Amino acid sequence: MTEEPVVMNPDIERMFKAGAHFGLIKARRHPSVKPLIFGAKNKIEIFDLEKTKEYLDTAKDYIKSLAKNNGKILFVGGKNEAREAVQKTAESIGMPYVAGRWIGGTFTNFPNIRKRVERLESLMDQREKGELSKYTKKERLLIDREIEKLQRFFSGIVTMKELPKAIFVVDSKHEEIAVTEAHKVGIPVIALCGSDCNLKGVEYPIPGNDSSISSIRFFLSEAAGAYKA
Repeated sequence: MTEEPVVMNPDIERMFKAGAHFGLIKARRHPSVKPLIFGAKNKIEIFDLEKTKEYLDTAKDYIKSLAKNNGKILFVGGKNEAREAVQKTAESIGMPYVAGRWIGGTFTNFPNIRKRVERLESLMDQREKGELSKYTKKERLLIDREIEKLQRFFSGIVTMKELPKAIFVVDSKHEEIAVTEAHKVGIPVIALCGSDCNLKGVEYPIPGNDSSISSIRFFLSEAAGAYKA
């Protein structure tokens, strides 16, 4: 009698292909992640993807509930591996994003942050209308530099007229300041968490590889898909 072939869940298979199962070495593992570790390979710990799927499904259900009420989600990822994917994902569903260094006070000092964003919008509007021609060449150069600086920090949150209903963070440990600020103002956190992250410090953790581009893209795509659905 031949054994039945093992059929892998399609979602788990896609996670596996994306490399979502890779954690870090045991010495770097946060205690909260221990129940989710399946084993280790070449000293690298491996996530139990069946459990990851459970966490992912819970996060996706929450994202769907936000989408029903047109709730804004701010996508945050300052790591090199995450920046491009964070920007593309957020733009694909019309959400704000921070694809770079988190600016302290983005949540806790939001009125002042909005003033900086409004300054950017005003300067951009003036430039598009040709209204900067009244300034000297040197003044226009200084204004262009100001626009460039403001764009670098705030271009992703121009559409964020008020605090978001939630944030989606790639690597809650790396984005600790953003997570802390979110909690201070009562914003729930959805986060892709590597094995060195504290899962208990996040409302909707998704345990998985937060260091590889393919894994980050996978989970961001799942979040965007849930919002669209």
